[in-house]
Order: sequence, then C-alpha cells, then structure tokens
Amino acid sequence: MSASEGLPEIDEGLYSRQLYVLGREAMQKMATVAVLVSGMKGLGVEIAKNIILAGVRSVTVHDQNDAEWSDLSSQFYLSKNDVGENRAMVSQHHLAGLNSYVPVLACTEELSENFLSDFQVVVLTNSPLEEQLHISDFCHANNICFVLADTKGLTGQLFCDFGEHFMVYDPSEDEPLSATIHDITQRSLRASMENPKISTPDKGILPHYHTLHLAFWALHVFKSEMLRLPRPRNQADADKMVELAQKLLPMGQEPLDEDLVRTFAYGCTGDLSPVNAFIGALAAQEVLKAASGKFTPLDQWLYFDAHECLPEKELVVQLTEEDCAPLDSRYDGQIAIFGTDFQERLGRQKYFVAGAGAIGCELLKNFAMIGLAAGEGGNITVTDMDSIEYSNLNRQFLFRPQDMSKQKSEVAAAAIKLMNPNVNVTAHQNQVGRDSECLYGDDFFLGLDGVASALDSLKAREYVGERCVQYLKPLLDSGTAGTKGHAQVFVPFVTEPYGHSQDLEEREYALCTLRHFPSTIQHTLQWAQDQFEGLFKATPESINQFLKDPSFLETQEVEALEQVQISLQKKPHGWGHCVTWARRLWERLFSHDIQQLLYNFPPGHKTSSGLPFWSGLKRCPQRLMFDCNNTAHMTFILAASRLFAQIHSLNASEDNAVTCQLLLDLHLPPFHPRHGVHIPITDQEMQTSLGTVDQMRLAELNQELAALKQELEERGVLLSNLMEPIHFEKDDDSHLDFIVAAANLRAENYGIPPVDRLQAKRIVGKIVPAIATTTAAVAGLVCLELYKLVWGHRCLHSYCSSFLQLSEPRLNRFQPLSPLPAYKYHQMTWSCWDRIEVPGVDAKGEEMTLRDLCNYLQKEHSLVPRILLYGKAFFYAGFWDEKKREQKLSSSLTGLLHQVTGQTVAKDCQLLVLAMVCEDEEEDSDLPPVHVWLQPKNSKK
Repeated sequence: MSASEGLPEIDEGLYSRQLYVLGREAMQKMATVAVLVSGMKGLGVEIAKNIILAGVRSVTVHDQNDAEWSDLSSQFYLSKNDVGENRAMVSQHHLAGLNSYVPVLACTEELSENFLSDFQVVVLTNSPLEEQLHISDFCHANNICFVLADTKGLTGQLFCDFGEHFMVYDPSEDEPLSATIHDITQRSLRASMENPKISTPDKGILPHYHTLHLAFWALHVFKSEMLRLPRPRNQADADKMVELAQKLLPMGQEPLDEDLVRTFAYGCTGDLSPVNAFIGALAAQEVLKAASGKFTPLDQWLYFDAHECLPEKELVVQLTEEDCAPLDSRYDGQIAIFGTDFQERLGRQKYFVAGAGAIGCELLKNFAMIGLAAGEGGNITVTDMDSIEYSNLNRQFLFRPQDMSKQKSEVAAAAIKLMNPNVNVTAHQNQVGRDSECLYGDDFFLGLDGVASALDSLKAREYVGERCVQYLKPLLDSGTAGTKGHAQVFVPFVTEPYGHSQDLEEREYALCTLRHFPSTIQHTLQWAQDQFEGLFKATPESINQFLKDPSFLETQEVEALEQVQISLQKKPHGWGHCVTWARRLWERLFSHDIQQLLYNFPPGHKTSSGLPFWSGLKRCPQRLMFDCNNTAHMTFILAASRLFAQIHSLNASEDNAVTCQLLLDLHLPPFHPRHGVHIPITDQEMQTSLGTVDQMRLAELNQELAALKQELEERGVLLSNLMEPIHFEKDDDSHLDFIVAAANLRAENYGIPPVDRLQAKRIVGKIVPAIATTTAAVAGLVCLELYKLVWGHRCLHSYCSSFLQLSEPRLNRFQPLSPLPAYKYHQMTWSCWDRIEVPGVDAKGEEMTLRDLCNYLQKEHSLVPRILLYGKAFFYAGFWDEKKREQKLSSSLTGLLHQVTGQTVAKDCQLLVLAMVCEDEEEDSDLPPVHVWLQPKNSKK
C-alpha cells in the first residue's frame, strides 16, 4: 500500500473493488472528510450505511426523535424493542460495526451552527422546510457541501448544493485521456426553490417533476398548518394538498397535474424500503462526490416516483382509507400505500434468491423489510456456494469481520432474521446449474412465485433465465459494474425472456497481436498471463502426464513435446539453477525474441504495397538490456525464479544479495538471428502455422522422449521428476508479481505505458469494479418491480427496465420489450412463453401411453408428430420400422422415460418436456415444446 504525501493509506484488501471505481486519490481525499447525516429513519440509515462502507473519515448520525412502529417498515437497524428509544443512538451501535476505519458518532441535540462547522458535508433527511433553508444557507456561506434527501411513499427528491467554487477533478467514470478539472457553481436551496433546475434525460417529463416539486413543498406547508401529514387515502387531505400546491405554482409555469398531487398525498405517510434504498444510494453517491471531487455532481434537483406500483385499473382494486389505516404494525409504512390485503399477499410469497453477494444482501434486506415471505406459507430460499472473504465486507453489508470464512447464504439469512424475525428464509450452499437440478427441479420451481437473480456469472444468469421460461416463473434480474447498474423484470407472456447482450461477453485478442504486435497494456497483460499458464501450469501438467501415461506422446504438438524434453533434461537442483533459468527466460522474452522480430521486419521495412510495415497499431519494438540495478528487471527474475522453484518443489532464497551475485557471475551467449524463421503477421497465417505439423521432427521427439523416460526408469528416478503445476490465483502475490513484471517489461519493449499492480489485478483477474451505492440502488429498483408482480400486473407499460449511472447521475426507465413470436407452424405463431400442455393421464384417469399422447396432439391441436425428442434422445421417430413404432406407441410415457434416461418417476408428478417435429412441417417451421405431466399409476394427483 502506498499513499500520496499527507493523505491516509488505503486498505487495498478491503476496498479493492471500490478502488477500481473511484481510484486511490479520490479515496484518500474521502478519508479526510467528516460527514453529518441528520434523520435516522429508513432513508437516513441507508445513506449513512453506504457512506460508512465507502470509507470517509467519520460519520455522525443525528436524530432528536424516538423510534415509532411505522419506522420498522424500512429502518433495518430498529426492532420492536427499540420503539420509544432515540433513533440515532440505536442506529449508531449497528452502523459502527460496518467499517472499522470509520468512527460513527451519535448526536441527539439541536443542530447549531457551531456544531455544523465541524463537517465538510451535511446531509438532511426527514427535516422541516424551515430547518432545510436555514442549514442550507449556513452551509452555502461556509463552503460546506449540502445534500437534501427525502422520500414520501412512492416518491423521492434529492437536492445538492456544493457551493460557489466546487472543484471536480475527474467528471467521468471512463479512463481520462488527460487531466480534467472543472469548477462548478451551484445555488442554495432558498435560491432554487421557486425555479428549480431539475436533472432528467427526458425533458418531456419536466412538467411531471415540477408538479412533484410543488407537492413536496405543499407538504411542508400542510404539516406546518395541520401538525401532521395527510392521512392515507383521505380525500379531504388530498384536496387541501392540491389547493396548497396551486397557491405555490409560479406565474407562467405549466398547469399543475392535480391527479398527481392527489396520488402523492394519498401515500405520503408511507415509508418504503425500496424507495429509501434507491434514493439513499443516489444521495450517498453525491456525498462521495462532495468528499472526493470524483464524478459530476447532481445539478441540482432530482425527482423520482414509482406510482405504477399501485394496482392497475384492470385489477379493479380500490384502496380505501380503511384499508390503509395504521395497525401499530411494523408494516404500517407500507400498509399506508398498498393496504392490509396486499401485505398479506407479500407474506405468502415463495421466492428463490440465487446469490447472496453484494446485490443478494441488499435484496434480502429489502425483502425482510417489506415482509416478503413473512406470513404463513411464505418462504425465501437463498443459495450461494461461496464463503465470506475480507474484500466482501466493503459492499456486502450483512457480513462482519467475525463472519469471514463462513457461508454467505447462512450468515445473510441469519442477519435478515434479526431485522425481521417473522421472515421465513432457508439457506442453501448450492451452485445454480445443471448439476443441481436434482435439488431445484420440477417440484421446487413449480412451487415458486418468482425468482430473483443476484449472480455474477452471465452463464449462470442465462441458465436461471431458461429455467424461468421453462416453468413460467417471473424473473427479477440485476447487475452492476462500477457506478453503472441495471434492474429488469421478465414476466411470462408479458415481456421478452431473459437474454444477455453480446457486448458483455469476454473479449478475445488476436493471436498475432499478443505474440508479436501488442499495442495496449491489455495485450501485454494477456501475453504475460499466457506465459504464466504455459511455464508454470501447462508444462508441469504435460510432464506429469508423460511420466504416467505413455499414450500422451501421441496427442501432443511439437512445441509441447520440446518443452517436456527441455524441462526433463534441465531439471534444477537448487536456487542457483532457478535463477539461471529465469535469467535465460528474461533474455529470450525481452531481448532475443524482439531482435528476431526486428531481423525479420527491420524498422524501415515496407509491405508489398510499399507502405511502412511499422505503422498504425503495429508498434516498432526495441530490445531491453538487462540491469541488476533495475527494480523492474529484478522483480521479474525473483518472481520467475520462485515460481520455477515451486513447480520443482525447491526452496527459494530470500537473500537478494546472493541472487544478484549469481546474476553477475552469469554470462549468456549473444543473440544470433535464425535464418528462414517465418513470423506470421495475421491470425490466418498464425492458424496455418499452428496447423502445420513437422512429422519428421514429431517422430524424432517421440523416440527421444521414450528413450529419456526409459533412462529415468532404469535410474529409479522417474517419479521424482513429477512437478507441481501452479494454477493462477489473482490474490496470490507471487503470481501477480510475475504477471505485472512481465507485462510491464513487454510494454517497455513496445513503448506502451505501464500498468500499476491494482489495475493489473483487475484486468487479469477479470474483477468487476463495484461500489455499495450502485448495488443498493439496483436492489431498490428490483423490489419496486416485485410489488407489481405481487399485485399481478398484466400490462406491459406497468413494468420498467431501469439502467442507471450514478457518476452522471443518470437514470433511464422504460417499458420492457414484449415477447416476439419464437415459433411458427403454418399460419400459427407462439411466443417463447407458450407450450403445448398435455395431461399425464387419459380420459379414464389411466397413465398415458405414447399413442395416447400422439392422439391427443392430433385431436386437440391438429398436430401429427413425426419426431418427439427428449433432449437429444428419440422418444418417437416416424422413420422407425413398423414393429419398433408399435412397440413404442404401446409403451407408457413413464416407461419410455426410463428406457431413454434410466429415470424412474417415483413422485406424484413430473414434468416431461419434449421437442416435436410434425409430419407436414415446413423447413422453416418451428413448434413450442410439448409439456407432459407424468403421473405414476398410484399417484393421488
């Protein structure tokens, strides 16, 4: 770890994923900033949690009020035993355990100007307008960054004032091409109330947001006059809110949306965990911008609402004042918006959560707060095969240092049970995939109401998506990369199914680029990783296989066999041999190979068309001269020597002076160019070159290696030559030492700027940059879509696909795509959600035979099967001979399944999925799958 002068050091182990988002300098600045968060209801605790995880100098939480029953709807650190206790004092105890580097203090006194002067950033939540204006004025005059955040029911507002001369050092999340410093000026809250500057990518929605601005303002006036908030679903209070908003409407502004104000008023006593999670994440990110100068601040207002979560008109659900009245329940803040019946629906839900990492923790917290599966019959099944690591503690807030090495799913399940003891949750440690279908099969998926995917792997997410299509289950999917995130919902027969974008797949580089013509540090890092794999993993594995299995020789290429031969002939017997090997490797990679390339293609070389060969992305390299006093050179030698010693089970020396002397005493032969060597300059040439086999040389090597093996056997030392292959681990310093050193030396060969260790680890380890704010934001958006699923929304326009980038900040929400026809047969079309459902018994209740199935398809759907496939196995084929066809047609479906797979249908009901081709099917026709519910003879169903 290193630090800039005068700035604190950063714990790379803890903050590694966040460092890739913010950078070291920004995090060092953050670690000097004291933050005040006033208001410890659900929104305030979300903001404080995210700021503490990020690593500022200190956080002080402030609240003069005691906890109430309604706070428990979203304040995850309050319990029923805390009702009547000060919110700040109770919260401080829990928040202090999130990050040992961030002291957390509590304040219960009135906010004085003297007290405020101790902070560089002040955040207000749940604050009256008079206090907001006074504190905003003070902060603006004293160069204290000011953030105002508030949520009321399904709406939220955010305001930022970072003063007259706030410096933004790095406005974008993308890699800067040059140093960029922006000076921005913002107005105070008082100056911007009547003419707010509202941030939105869609200017057409500005009138909607202006109405929300007036609604929040009118709410302050209402509470000042009535000493309370409008009652849930109370018409008189809603009408008064409209009257107050009309009075506040500036001259010349577009007319007020009165229905929107009434909808706001009906639910403004509500307090929802998902809305607080989203607005709290945005507010926390603005605090981090204020503390670091990293990314562009909000300019200046942001409004958000999710009123589409209310019941659709088509559902004919009329919420009344009685439905939404408080019950002295922990869910009163949610009942105020959705009513008691909806709360009971939430409690009965059965959901599968795949993944208990960063997003999984936030989802589970929100699920517990809203009461998902907290009633009779409800259950959340969460699975994650991973255990808790140190770096997880920076984002996965349900975990603590004492939980390290424990299973994520078990710790997360226990944590949300503390937040809401009524939630029914079951923890598994299984990987989601084909291998776990015995656990997550028909019975499991058919019993679910929905699935929430919180997986890192695109392959695993795609698999979960396929299972949801198969069993017609809605899927909630989300993901993050730095400050970018998405939240999507996939609903059977309403939206398109899950499918990942091609641009998310791993990038592959051209072989000739990696071997001879790198132009970026990514190229040299991939090359270095390939060297590591070849030298310390592939070669030892080949040698071990050769020594154990003589047939190994028959399947290998010349290059691999030559490596085996060299390694066996020059087995090291001590540290000196390892250093010599590493020094020879250095000379070959960074000097001789480069000189050979320049021998084939000199600096002035021209192509056949007369153009300079070394131009464009082809950088003309230069050889390196080894120097014992060069730190980069010695780092490579030591790293390579130690890894070489490890694969040969030898001890490495820690005496660098000894190593230096060995190098000084070593004299290597000069470079002599090899004539007639062909160096391919395109991938096509490379593939052709790799595909060319020197049969004579291959035969020679086989004979030489066979003789060498016999010699080793006769000497009785065959098995002593077995080696220890090394599998690359991004968290192993010795592995990273080699790759960083090799990549930067090759970069020096080609005039490419070097890479620091942290960025190298991110690239070769394929680490996705991550920060707690983005994770919390997408989890909040996911839970808003969950509300709609529980209601049973069927209108496509009710659902939202959300894509956000907190560094801008920007949020795009739009209607998901409808399912396109995926199957067609003659004039008929089906979507991917459609299937041909077939009962597993005939009209008499007897188990169905294959003939019964074919007759059913012809009678009910006018389809005559020519082929029926179970996976790749034939269930039925019209090209079979008559005897075989008759035998199969007379067999029961369960009997056929046993014949094809060996499976026995031992349970009441099992889903059989068959693909079908019909007799008269056209070439471009396609049919949806056939779903048959198999039922054994003695089944009760």
